[in-house]
Amino acid sequence: MADYKKIGFIGTGVMGGRMCRNLATKIGVPVIAFDMDMDKVAALDNVGVEAAPSVAAVIEAADIVLMCLPGEPQVRAICLQEGGILEHVRKGQVIVDMTTATADIERELAPLFAEKGADFVDAPVAKGVSSAEDGTLSIMFGGPQAVFDRVKPVLDTMGTEVTRCGEVGTGQVVKLMNNMVLVMNVQALAEAMAIGKRSGVDPEVLFTTLSRGSADSFALRKHGMQYMMKEQYPDDVFPVTYSIKDMSYTLRLIDETGVNAEAARLVDRKLKEVDARGWGKYYSPVLYRLLED
Repeated sequence: MADYKKIGFIGTGVMGGRMCRNLATKIGVPVIAFDMDMDKVAALDNVGVEAAPSVAAVIEAADIVLMCLPGEPQVRAICLQEGGILEHVRKGQVIVDMTTATADIERELAPLFAEKGADFVDAPVAKGVSSAEDGTLSIMFGGPQAVFDRVKPVLDTMGTEVTRCGEVGTGQVVKLMNNMVLVMNVQALAEAMAIGKRSGVDPEVLFTTLSRGSADSFALRKHGMQYMMKEQYPDDVFPVTYSIKDMSYTLRLIDETGVNAEAARLVDRKLKEVDARGWGKYYSPVLYRLLED
């Protein structure tokens, strides 16, 4: 990792904190981090992560900076606000946005950073908290091949599948399609479980048997078998409100491309109905509750 003397990380929340821990443990280069809640950064002290007093301090210290934020508004703010990343970035730096946001914000920001001689690329992640914990995320990169080659060893500390999807913004497109297909699968599993139960089939028998056939999927094994089948809906994994946020980005992309994506719009309505019932803080398998009545 001779290219980097220090690596920065901004946003050490539920996902980012775990990603930063893997980075610091495996990279062999000093890591400096910032979060609005500095207690979250302090929790990484045991793996040698240095706490930065500000965003500017991260940018001034690091050669490459990764950020993992709640969404597009936070990306826009932290990049463009006074004292933000763009103000302090310097020639030769690479800024890697690992937030789930939109292709639009990545394509808006990239030329602004290019004017200062820096690269701005996107690399959102998939497979959830458990994969962030054990470093087995799927990472979807959007940006030039040369930048991909430069940052891939860094991304490899957090994920086992790191894919270049195309130019800036394409990582976000692929990530949004991932989340769209995932939540469609969760809705399908909820419907299958409701139909099966009312027809006298035990949910465990149903999902176990489906996992042995052509209906098998990541969603079936995780969302279905680990949570929905047991009617357990944790509030510390990935809440429905986050899924609604991601679907809002997806629907914007659908409108931009002119695709008649009726299934996506249906699932968006179902997620919003879950939230309206007061279940927005729970993991998406809670979609099943809409079918219990």
